[in-house]
Amino acid sequence: MQTSSEEEQNSASSAQAELSIDRNIAAQSCADCAQAIGQSETQQPQENAVSKEDRRQFVRQKTIEYIKRTAVLIIGLIIMSFGVGLSIRADLGTSPVSSIPYVLNIITGMSVGTTTIIVNVIIVLLQIVLLRKKFRPLQLLQLPVCIAFGLLCDVALACMPGVIPQNYWQQWLICAAGIVLVGVGVSLEVTANVTTLAGEDLSLAMCQLFPKIKFGYMKVIVDCSFVVIAVSLSFIFLQRLAAVREGTVAAALLVGIIAKTLNRFIVPLGKKFFLPRQKQSDITQDNNKNEDKKEA
Repeated sequence: MQTSSEEEQNSASSAQAELSIDRNIAAQSCADCAQAIGQSETQQPQENAVSKEDRRQFVRQKTIEYIKRTAVLIIGLIIMSFGVGLSIRADLGTSPVSSIPYVLNIITGMSVGTTTIIVNVIIVLLQIVLLRKKFRPLQLLQLPVCIAFGLLCDVALACMPGVIPQNYWQQWLICAAGIVLVGVGVSLEVTANVTTLAGEDLSLAMCQLFPKIKFGYMKVIVDCSFVVIAVSLSFIFLQRLAAVREGTVAAALLVGIIAKTLNRFIVPLGKKFFLPRQKQSDITQDNNKNEDKKEA
């Protein structure tokens, strides 16, 4: 009998010991859970603070990048306006986009800058009519750019009153300089990638309406349309050909070639200028890794 009671006492004590161990384990797990919850609660505001800081840094970087792009666009417009001014002074015909404003300048007596603004505003309105719901509000950025470009054209012409060619080869020399400057301005405009002038955007709008026609061919069609309108206006109101001559043909052929050639050098430099240094280093590291993989 004593042995059975002792066995019962031993089993009871072992059960109590196991129960106390289970309680200790449960208490420890509860403590661990509480500690984990506390850590997650303390980490959550830290993560929120980090995310807010990342957002601020991202907004700051994008703002700086947009300011840089706008500055490059303004430089491109200045160079392009001086190119248009030289083309007008050469008197061999302007570029197709500037042919209508120049004809209106001769007909009405208004400044080239004023007629440029009027024509470009009409082109933007034409885009709205053609695209309708497809016209994006962001495309209205063409308006301030066109106004700035028109004012810059007047400033450029005012800065070169003494540029008067005396013979034909001087006309071609001045015309060639104007074509080069327009090509440089177009390349900077493309590099900035903020917005385009109304003439180029009209070509893009026509490509949306006729997707089978490539942009290069559509640009030729639009430029030819500008030239036809300029020639028609000159014969209707002046009874002679004005603003369209051999220089217009040269500009139509060479401006795009000059811009494409310069884009090979200016666009990569622009990306380095626009991107933050940290992204530039990341890009160079990725390029180095890709080169190492290729060599391996």
